[in-house]
Amino acid sequence: QVQLVESGGGLVQAGGSLRLSCAASRSFDSAEAMAWYRQAAGKQRDLIAAFSSGDSTNYADSVKGRFTISRGSAKNTMYLQLNSLKPEDTAVYYCNAHFYGRSYWGRGAQVTVSS
Repeated sequence: QVQLVESGGGLVQAGGSLRLSCAASRSFDSAEAMAWYRQAAGKQRDLIAAFSSGDSTNYADSVKGRFTISRGSAKNTMYLQLNSLKPEDTAVYYCNAHFYGRSYWGRGAQVTVSS
């Protein structure tokens, strides 16, 4: 069993920045996949940023150029840097990772962007 815990959400004005953190109960070195998703009220949960093979990254078109996924110096930490935030970025943000064929989710961090 792996626990993921997000932190760093909050209320920010449009154009502002936030950094979300995801702390895992084990090292991400053994993860087969790592990603961030978000879910706005009344909408489906969407993939917004992910590590692909090696250290390559992929982003949804809606966040490309504004959000950055990264690994922390601590092996059990992952980040999502959110810049140039827009009101439409308001959502609950979830950390996701796959370990040994199973998918694990955090409980989410609320990000609210005011206009």
